Amino acid sequence: MEDEAGTLGVSATARTVERVRPAAHEPQPPWLDRPRLMAAYAAFAAYALAFAVASGGRDRVWAIWAACGYAAAVLLLWRTRATAAAVGASVALAVVGPLLWLSGGYPLEAGMVVIDRAAGLLVHHGSPYLPAGQVTSWLSYNPYLPVMTLFGLPSAAGLGGLVGNPGVWLALCTVALLTAAFLTAAPHRRCAQCRRDALLGAAVAVASPVIALNLAVITTDPPVLALMLLSLALATRHGAKAAAGSGAVLGVACDLKSTAWLAVPVMAVMFASRDGLRAGLRFAAATAATAVALIAATAPAVTSRPGAAAALVRDSVLFPLGLTRFKTPAGSLLPGHLLTALGTAGHAVSVGLLLAAALAVAVSLAVRPPHDMPAAARRLAFGLALMFALGPDVRFGYFIYPLGLVGWLALTAQVRSAKEFLRSCSFGS
Repeated sequence: MEDEAGTLGVSATARTVERVRPAAHEPQPPWLDRPRLMAAYAAFAAYALAFAVASGGRDRVWAIWAACGYAAAVLLLWRTRATAAAVGASVALAVVGPLLWLSGGYPLEAGMVVIDRAAGLLVHHGSPYLPAGQVTSWLSYNPYLPVMTLFGLPSAAGLGGLVGNPGVWLALCTVALLTAAFLTAAPHRRCAQCRRDALLGAAVAVASPVIALNLAVITTDPPVLALMLLSLALATRHGAKAAAGSGAVLGVACDLKSTAWLAVPVMAVMFASRDGLRAGLRFAAATAATAVALIAATAPAVTSRPGAAAALVRDSVLFPLGLTRFKTPAGSLLPGHLLTALGTAGHAVSVGLLLAAALAVAVSLAVRPPHDMPAAARRLAFGLALMFALGPDVRFGYFIYPLGLVGWLALTAQVRSAKEFLRSCSFGS
């Protein structure tokens, strides 16, 4: 009996020690080692140089700054082992420098003008959308959801300069959310080296052309992408509590811009497949509850006045689909836009193809549901790329979402080789 008790005591002690022993640090994500970073920054520099030649205006200003930043990063990585300094230089010259230059020397971009106006409308009328009688051009529409209006409140409060520029707040919010997403996805969040790798990954993501260009020239997509990535990071954990947290974060993204909506069914199916139907339902319920609560809080008139609710649907759903009186000038040489340019029949075909793409994604979720976070991210990236290619009046900038999702998989070590990286672009789970 004494020997048995002693054995049990030793086993219990061993289990206790094992529980409190710090987790071993996993190897650094392969896409963050010096050779691959040097190759990535060389590719970034080549892209920025080509972009500087082919573009103009704000885009060219960014490209010139960014080419210098990426070249400096390559030089530092080649001549020293100061990886953090190299990545810091790329962030400073590819994001911070051009953002401040463009914010101070150029007029507000059209999207920021819309957000500023929406904030004023919200403060005075409880809705960020103009009534039907005041819609006189495509700039009269506000294609964003109510939470996006919050970025215009500093300007509505009378603040000027950089402090009142919605684009600066968009950039700061994006960087904070991306950092939170990478830290949340770290395999051992209590490990100092894991935290350093996560911060390094976040900095590389911010400095990459996919995000840096959008931050510098100021578009509204980066914070939406960052919230989607934070939701995916929370989805790496199992259980109903993780599902609720992930859903709440995605609900915020869905109240910024409608491009986040496709993530709801993809991730709900993933939670149901991996953790059970209750987790999937809890995720969906948390997303919907957060979205409704935020709309009620940030645009109270939308929930109390039918005209304001109709204006929300008109601006955030019908206008992006080209179904309003005034059409967006946005466009690019993508199949959906080329079809729309053919006239009414071409536009109808483009909308039909968009609906068919959404149906195809839905069928894929039923036939082959994703079973984990990387599979859900791959499915979401493919679905978004397909819908952006086929939708009417879609610009190339929207591809920040599928490219950002694939980059996220690489930088968080969900893909560890070039072969896996290419497979991440596929439809399979």
